[in-house]
Amino acid sequence: NSGVVCLLRPLLLDVVPSIRQTTALALGRLADYDVEMAEAVVKAGILPQLLCSLPEENRYYKKAATFVLRAIAKHSPQLAQAVVQCGALEMLVICLEDFDPGVKEGASWALGYIARHNPELSQAVVDAGAVPLLVLCIQEPEIALKRIAASTLSDISKHSPELAQTVVDAGAIAHLAQMIPNPDAKLKRQVLSALSQIAKHSVDLAELVVEAEIFPVVLTCLKDSDEYVKKNGATLIREIAKHTPELSQLIVNSGGVAAVIDCIGSCRGTVRLPGIMTLGYVAAHSENLSMAVIVSKGIPPLCLCLVEEHEDHIKAAAAWALGQIGRHTTEHARHVAVANVLPTLLDIFVDPRSSEDLKTKASRFKALKNILQKCTYLPALEPLLHEAPPNIMKHIIGQFSKVLPHDNKARRLFVTTGGLKKVQEIKAEPGSLLQEYINTINNCYPEEIVR
Repeated sequence: NSGVVCLLRPLLLDVVPSIRQTTALALGRLADYDVEMAEAVVKAGILPQLLCSLPEENRYYKKAATFVLRAIAKHSPQLAQAVVQCGALEMLVICLEDFDPGVKEGASWALGYIARHNPELSQAVVDAGAVPLLVLCIQEPEIALKRIAASTLSDISKHSPELAQTVVDAGAIAHLAQMIPNPDAKLKRQVLSALSQIAKHSVDLAELVVEAEIFPVVLTCLKDSDEYVKKNGATLIREIAKHTPELSQLIVNSGGVAAVIDCIGSCRGTVRLPGIMTLGYVAAHSENLSMAVIVSKGIPPLCLCLVEEHEDHIKAAAAWALGQIGRHTTEHARHVAVANVLPTLLDIFVDPRSSEDLKTKASRFKALKNILQKCTYLPALEPLLHEAPPNIMKHIIGQFSKVLPHDNKARRLFVTTGGLKKVQEIKAEPGSLLQEYINTINNCYPEEIVR
């Protein structure tokens, strides 16, 4: 408000180097504060002056200048575009070749903040020739530089298969994979994130990540003391599992499902989410893979997530995963039903506090319907007769109508537990599917028992 930005501008061209670098640092701190301040710095015409003599400046000025560019670019795509338009990318790429690791770090950071906004800005960073130099940066000995370069490669890769392919073509995967066992937690976070962003786009890219021999070493990340390492490790496994049954089978064979299940049991909140999704993706592919999740005792921790978690999207993911496990055969559905999942899913569905997204996933359309359509384990179904709303009731009655005609013991139990009585109380539309199911059940008994 006092007009300081305009007063600082001529100082960027001062003859004293320490004044130039201190001025740049002051502008960077102003721009870093919020989007309005960053816009004020851009409007004052600072960027051209900041960059005009950058290649000849000393390392301290270069660090301060890259900080200014990063501070402006981080706020919005529009501000990042302003940084690009003033010719900053070429200067930042020159800084990536600097002898000083701090200058490289500053340039990597600024390029990451530009690339993260959208595919067009990411493409501009690629076109400026940054990717091969960033791959060289992750091979440098300095941990801080490795972290930032890996983070920037992640930001470039995330937008599209083509951008991820550019990172792959520069040889990034092998170097990233070698750093998974590194003891530095912050570096591991960024490495796992970059590999996830590459693997997520296509089967081919996921296979390239797997071929870098990330299994079984990536499974150790699921036991890491750092929550973000755990989460990013599980996310990488999820991005691989989702593509094909073959990739999921590879994860099962390497002990990945058991490791993911342990991870879900040992943490809380959003850290659990990628692990939950992984189990759902693996189970969705085939009967055998779903059975692998069951045999590894994957159902109990997913049930716990339904009960323990407060965030609706985590409960929704757990409900979805259980639906994928139970939807294949009567045997799969029985395993889910025996774990007492059905009443919990039903409670979520009828709870007025549940979000619409969660209701949809836990309701007739998804998990509950998937399991009910295969479940012939009547002891698990019977309690639901007394609580289920009509749209779910028809699936439950449908399963009883399939089993009772062929099972004498089940028919007797159905009378003594009050199930048959409950069926008589249901008001079904004449000629509807539900009425057909009720008629089938009633036909299993003498008329006087039905009465």
